[in-house]
Amino acid sequence: MAMVEGMVAPGFESVREAFERCFSDLGETGASFAAMLDGRLVVDLWGGDGAKRDSLINVYSVTKPMAAACVLVLVDRRALSLEDAVSRHWPEFAQSGKRDVTVRQLLSHQAGLVALREPQPHETIFDWDRVCILLAAEEPWWDPGTAHGEHALFYGHLCGELVRRIDGRTLGRFWREEVAEPWSLGFAIGLREGEQARAVDLTGELRPADDEAGLYALAVGNPPGLRDLAVVNSGRWRAAEIPAVNGHGNAVAVARFYAGLAAGGVLDSVRVLSRDIVEAMTAGERTGPDLVFEEEVTWGLGVAIDSDGYGMGGLGGSLGWADPQLGLAEAYVTRSMGDHDRAESMDAAIRAVLT
Repeated sequence: MAMVEGMVAPGFESVREAFERCFSDLGETGASFAAMLDGRLVVDLWGGDGAKRDSLINVYSVTKPMAAACVLVLVDRRALSLEDAVSRHWPEFAQSGKRDVTVRQLLSHQAGLVALREPQPHETIFDWDRVCILLAAEEPWWDPGTAHGEHALFYGHLCGELVRRIDGRTLGRFWREEVAEPWSLGFAIGLREGEQARAVDLTGELRPADDEAGLYALAVGNPPGLRDLAVVNSGRWRAAEIPAVNGHGNAVAVARFYAGLAAGGVLDSVRVLSRDIVEAMTAGERTGPDLVFEEEVTWGLGVAIDSDGYGMGGLGGSLGWADPQLGLAEAYVTRSMGDHDRAESMDAAIRAVLT
């Protein structure tokens, strides 16, 4: 069995045992798990091949709330409003029936820009300007505001282009300077040269299902490359800003982000978001069938919401989550691609201690 390192606070020994079972029983090969209780780190564990405390691992859609947070920082500063039309700040976005799409709708996956109809080459995903030109021209897949569906591959471009048009910085730089550095988060969207050495390859397979079709297939497969580990493990992918799916970090960094949200936008006495904005982010905008993933979900402004709190999972098994009622912020970050059974087992273990 893989060696597990790290710490658990007194009373949390069973959480360490659950983490060890991820390796012995659930096929884990390299991961980290962290939990904070009322802003205090009570679990910080890592283990397996290549997994160190400061390893940087691609967490796929766990990145989406970070992208939303960048827009919300600007909302907090009154640089834009949730009720603004996106086209007020990004005029080209008004094409193809999108003139009245609001920032609120965009952040809550209601804008309908979940896929590109015209097949794109692999290289498109690395061309920020081209993706944004295509999104601005694309017709929504539903009447914006009448339904929702996860903008699986392009959510970060939609958030990031808003940030760039208003602030001038790319989303990756804005995230680093306005959120990650103030809150001391070891999480980056677009790795610098020195950070690349800490990046750990993803392992396993992410094969499309044989019967995969519909909006989901289009949303994750055009342009291709999202599930090709040769692409995702490349230095080019790690250096790029694809903020829906290519944030890199570890469990402590993700848990700290959610601890800041759970405390109303403050971490270590540093305020990044107002309490009002965090409440808006996590209140829930719409409940119903997600037209991409074909399951019922409540989307907030960048986070999924259920009775146990809010957060976001990622393709392959990583998860970031907060339960403000328990004062809990937690994260599971894995390099071994699979489903969410490992993260769910860790969530159950930490809740068993707290409830």
